[in-house]
Amino acid sequence: MKIKTSITISEEIIQQIDALAGQFGNRSNLIEKAIREFLVAESSRRRDLKDMDILNRRAEKMNKEGVDVLSYQADV
Repeated sequence: MKIKTSITISEEIIQQIDALAGQFGNRSNLIEKAIREFLVAESSRRRDLKDMDILNRRAEKMNKEGVDVLSYQADV
C-alpha cells in the first residue's frame, strides 16, 4: 500500500531527479528506491557501529587471550 505525502526539495535536486526519473518510471519510484537504499545502508552502518563498540569494549580481554594462545606455540 502506498501513501501520498508531500515533501520540499531544492530545485537543484528536483532537476537531477527528473534527469534520472525516466530510468525508474517516475519521480516517486526513483525517490522510493533511493530512500530504500539509504535505509539499508543506514541500518548496516548502525549495526557496524554497534559491533565496533562491542569489540572496543572487549578488546583488552581479547588481546590478552590472543597473547596467551600465542605463548603456547612452539618457536619456529
